[in-house]
Amino acid sequence: MISRRDFLQASMAVSAIYGASGFGNWGRLAAQQTLSQDDLLQFDTFGNVSLIHITDIHAQLKPIWFREPEINLGVGGNKGQVPHITGADFRRAYGIEDGSPSHYALSYDDFVALGHAYGKMGGLDRCATVINNIRAERPDALLLDGGDTWHGSYTCYKTEGQDVVNVMNLLKPDAMTFHWEFTLGSDRVRDIVDDLPFAALGQNIFDSEWDEPAEDFAPYKFYESGGVKVAVVGQAFPYMPIANPGWMFPEYSFGIRDQRMQKMVDEVRGQGAELVVCLSHNGFDVDKKMAERVTGIDVILAGHTHDALPEPYLVGETLIVASGSNGKFISRVDLDVRDGRMMGFRHKLIPIFSDVIAPDSEVAEAIDAERAPFANELSEVIGRTADDTTLFRRGNLNGSWDDLICDALIEEREADIAMSPGVRWGPSIMPGQDITREDIWNVTSMTYPNAYRTEMTGQFIHEIMEDVADNLFNPDPYYQQGGDMVRVGGMGYRIDVTKPIGERITEMTLLKTGEAIDPAKTYTVAGWASVNEGTEGPPIWDVVENHIRRQGTVSVAPNTSVQVIGA
Repeated sequence: MISRRDFLQASMAVSAIYGASGFGNWGRLAAQQTLSQDDLLQFDTFGNVSLIHITDIHAQLKPIWFREPEINLGVGGNKGQVPHITGADFRRAYGIEDGSPSHYALSYDDFVALGHAYGKMGGLDRCATVINNIRAERPDALLLDGGDTWHGSYTCYKTEGQDVVNVMNLLKPDAMTFHWEFTLGSDRVRDIVDDLPFAALGQNIFDSEWDEPAEDFAPYKFYESGGVKVAVVGQAFPYMPIANPGWMFPEYSFGIRDQRMQKMVDEVRGQGAELVVCLSHNGFDVDKKMAERVTGIDVILAGHTHDALPEPYLVGETLIVASGSNGKFISRVDLDVRDGRMMGFRHKLIPIFSDVIAPDSEVAEAIDAERAPFANELSEVIGRTADDTTLFRRGNLNGSWDDLICDALIEEREADIAMSPGVRWGPSIMPGQDITREDIWNVTSMTYPNAYRTEMTGQFIHEIMEDVADNLFNPDPYYQQGGDMVRVGGMGYRIDVTKPIGERITEMTLLKTGEAIDPAKTYTVAGWASVNEGTEGPPIWDVVENHIRRQGTVSVAPNTSVQVIGA
């Protein structure tokens, strides 16, 4: 008799063939200029359970440009492993044809040229069309939202998340988990959660005073899909008070809590769960380690690190599904569950090409209604990108959007050095494109936006850089507690990702003089998104807007000030 592991490995091979076939077809269709909605949505229904996964929307209701990362470094056992391969290496790994739609959607090379050919991606009205299509085939398919949903835009900030909540409710999710949502403040989060028509899940969200599970969030919820009893266990972002200001949600504590995750999995299995799904905002590498430590999880729906993978990743008998960000993709996973066991699966990462997929009229009208009160502010043109400049954020070490933000901080705040947080959210801007106020807010919108100006010694700057680098490059995923590397303006440095903390950052140089950073000397540093309560300074969007107005046309040169060793 074939073992469950053999069954899963065979299914993995089938999924790989299915995915590669789909990519090749896209390439041929693109060459013929006949890519259609039917092609994108085509799926051979399989088994008896369907999961629909979307994550890290970051309040992007409308279609966007979004360039995938050029650099995504893995360390330790994850070096060179997915998702830590990019560009041509990524395409070779998955059999993706150069110049195909999936080349454009999933890698950074030729982004501008392919973007002009294939157009913007995302838009929750287009996502609604995909979701409705899946539900037409599988009415009891489960739609699961991985979090980072009510954060990241002008209208989301102005409505305290209500615009996104209203639109998402029309998509009728079955459950969601959380991260940036908590930066709305715990009172606001509770107000929204109390009115949600679906489950708010987080087995690792605890009451910080009593160190017991928080009553506002359920650890799991049961569903029936295809006659199968499905348990969905929520896993919120574990490192909230480290990566974000703990004073905004003092009632709650987090953590990975994988021992409790095991307890929850055992508990739902004991209550008859035939399929266990973890709706996670851990980040991909943390999910991989948790899958090694916790037994009994069939599927992990991954979020936080914005990875988009055309195939599930298999850890033992657990599938990990990564569905990208900003509404660019939706994952569909069909599962064959029999006698309480997952016997096989079929998966498709569906790209949301906004010029190909028709918008759902009800959701499109709702989006326009939410944006209408802010239309003039959103559309005001502040400047323009030069013909040689694409503004993008993704990448472990820097992005041109962040270089521009650092330039603005140095100029507008009269600083020697600038620091911008290594966040992953924020759409891209094409060369020769108008930069609107909405575009600026899409990369700066947060509830602690003050642009500080302070004095720091060279030694303290080095300590900050080492601390952030360890959050990203610690070989143990459980100690990777932040986003990407802090972006730095006005200073160059060398980083060896193979070294331990305290030894990664060397050759720090003040760019305007070419002199080495003196540990004992004091420098004027400007930054934003400090987790410290009471930080003073103008909001970062005003700083960036003033700088772009002065520039008129923005040109950002390639950043060569960071030298990476050991990658």
